Amino acid sequence: MTMMSTAPVEVERPRSEEDLRPDRPWLTIVWNDPINLMSYVTYVFQTVFGYSKHKAEKLMLDVHHKGRAVVSNGTREEMEHDVQTLHAYGLWATVRQDV
Repeated sequence: MTMMSTAPVEVERPRSEEDLRPDRPWLTIVWNDPINLMSYVTYVFQTVFGYSKHKAEKLMLDVHHKGRAVVSNGTREEMEHDVQTLHAYGLWATVRQDV
């Protein structure tokens, strides 16, 4: 009977502190536009994200008064999906990495 040995596996170690940073989350930002009614924006936030009416209205007011609101955060792929969904509802939305 022949015994097989396993060669040790080499693991690359990060070379700088920057490599040790966890991924920063990505954000979905909805921007103000002159087209959509505030009630419609509230409805979209409730429908797409399942937010309560109170939270959806608060975010809608941020969009209206501040010009934008962060409506979701997560992985880049999830945020790109959220943006596509919001575009399908006619809202202006973008993805950005959190700083």
